[in-house]
Amino acid sequence: MGKRVLIVNGPNLNLLGLRENSIYGNMTLDKLNDIICEKAGQLNLSVEFYQSNYEGGIIDKIHGAKGTADIIIINPGAYTHYSYAIRDAIKAVEIPAIEIHISNIHCREEFRKTSVIAPVCMGQISGLGTKGYLVALYAAAQMISGGNKNEL
Repeated sequence: MGKRVLIVNGPNLNLLGLRENSIYGNMTLDKLNDIICEKAGQLNLSVEFYQSNYEGGIIDKIHGAKGTADIIIINPGAYTHYSYAIRDAIKAVEIPAIEIHISNIHCREEFRKTSVIAPVCMGQISGLGTKGYLVALYAAAQMISGGNKNEL
């Protein structure tokens, strides 16, 4: 298989399909991972999934990605807004990262509009629902195959 993508999901994403369906939809995380795997195969990417409700677990996984992942796609959940530790971990490993959110964080509560993670990522995808993961995967495939991130 081709290049390696680590997909990290933070707190409460294990409850996809069960919580706040009007915001996050009905798809479970397992179903979403299946869809991502199928698309990754089409793009000649291998994917590894990790979900944790614990900040330290997420940080350890990011640290462990050094030398094993070509890009990180991360939905930090609520950690988006205050985890300087996750931000520092992404910056430290020097692996390109894309931040993703299912909902449009810029149209929600005021505290959700600020991401401390985004400044150390190549980009942020927000508000496209679970389809945003596929957009991130496509972008990752383009970037790690040497394509210009600013072009199709």
